[in-house]
Amino acid sequence: MLKLLPIGTIRSPFTDTSQIPKGPGARHDAEGMLEIRPEFEAGLADIEGFSHLYVLWIFDRVDGVDLTARPPTDDRPHGVFATRSPRRPNPIGLTVVRLLSRDGARLRVRGVDMLDGTPIVDIKPYLSSVPTADIRRGWLAEAESRRSAG
Repeated sequence: MLKLLPIGTIRSPFTDTSQIPKGPGARHDAEGMLEIRPEFEAGLADIEGFSHLYVLWIFDRVDGVDLTARPPTDDRPHGVFATRSPRRPNPIGLTVVRLLSRDGARLRVRGVDMLDGTPIVDIKPYLSSVPTADIRRGWLAEAESRRSAG
């Protein structure tokens, strides 16, 4: 059996999912704090050199799984693996945040979209080798096109 050990907790202004911006044009500008457990602080060495981080976290307040989802950006169902729905077989969330500062085991970040108290399971530096011109947005591009035409 796989067991994940939380390395810390997210401190966020959001206490309810309804507060988190969703849908077309949603901006994720909220600031928060990644509070890393003291025994993992040494793992933050040299992190200040990165502007952005991937944060992997657990949807710890979600019950159940749906293999299709209707995202707020579209009125059509899509496979859960083609969405950011929280109702997944493995309730793992992924967010890219901007690193603003570090104070010991606390990382101040911008771009949180998770609830206060959410467990963090990993942090990685954001590195992208995919040129912007090569990125495709799948069904989302079609949904945005329909919205702007309608």
